[in-house]
Amino acid sequence: MSKQVLIIEDNTDIRENIVEILELADFGVLQADNGKVGVELAMKHKPDIILCDIMMPDLDGYGVLYMLNKNVETAAIPFIFLTAKAERVDLRKGMEMGADDYLTKPFDDIELLTAIESRLKKRQVQESFYSNTLDKLTGLLAKNSGLAELKKVVAERKSRPVKKNQVIYYDGDRGNGLFIVLSGRIKTAKLADDGRELMTGIYSADDYLGINAMLANEPYADTATALEDSQLCLIPKEQLDNLIGQYPDVAREFIRILANDVRDKEEQLLHLAYNSVRKRMAGSLLKLYKQSNDNNGIKISREDLAALAGMASETVSRTLSDFKDEGLIEKKGSLITIIDELRLSKMKN
Repeated sequence: MSKQVLIIEDNTDIRENIVEILELADFGVLQADNGKVGVELAMKHKPDIILCDIMMPDLDGYGVLYMLNKNVETAAIPFIFLTAKAERVDLRKGMEMGADDYLTKPFDDIELLTAIESRLKKRQVQESFYSNTLDKLTGLLAKNSGLAELKKVVAERKSRPVKKNQVIYYDGDRGNGLFIVLSGRIKTAKLADDGRELMTGIYSADDYLGINAMLANEPYADTATALEDSQLCLIPKEQLDNLIGQYPDVAREFIRILANDVRDKEEQLLHLAYNSVRKRMAGSLLKLYKQSNDNNGIKISREDLAALAGMASETVSRTLSDFKDEGLIEKKGSLITIIDELRLSKMKN
């Protein structure tokens, strides 16, 4: 059975050209000349993928995406924006709202078909991320009805791929929901007055991202960036507010996470304030080692390691070189392998 594509585009020539291309490629096609009709068709037919123009009268592309994300049955449908605008602010806004990709007009037949086929294939891969990640929570969720409901909410949301070095949110942005890391690693960081970056956290699979801003109803206090290609799921704030209001066990779980986060931040401050350069580096490497799922070593840039350890990049290079000479680590490019975990853990101040 052929996949069904919904096209929402107010320009007749562009819309008809896309329809012709897709029908030749054996896709089933639905079409709408405005956002309101597009939302109605999506709700009724549940297409496999949606292509939507941004600049439309009455209901623009952002409005379409917002309406579809609010509905459980359409929130997981892959969504590609068609736009003549390629400024960063538009790309960022669309990705924050849950768009999967952009096609900038004019685009050719190959670009169109490649984007659609790639997104449909990624949809299948993303479904495996959900099952693998959520299965890890089974023991906990089975005993708590509210957390089981949270699991259901996550399963019904669409995962969002982020590329290495892609910013997820900036310091000062308003939080519109809670991110759950399905795979990969995300860093959060703040800039000091002198321009240096201080890493405030590293998040990996099953971790919650942005929970402080969401629960306090405040802007994000740091900037989140992908350390590697990752998969995230965004749970809208209103859904989480409802869960917290209805289920005490969900509230308790978030309080536990916040308490652990406060403890980690206190330990980090003590680590930066009182430890020597060598001890800070040893502690940072061990922290990364424990968080890493890669048995082959730790992958991190010199700059990110400097931000985590609270030191200059040149100091990082010298200290890593000393550790290598002492047989504590092995280093090849950005890959660091721990050779002697015990000696690193007993590093003198």
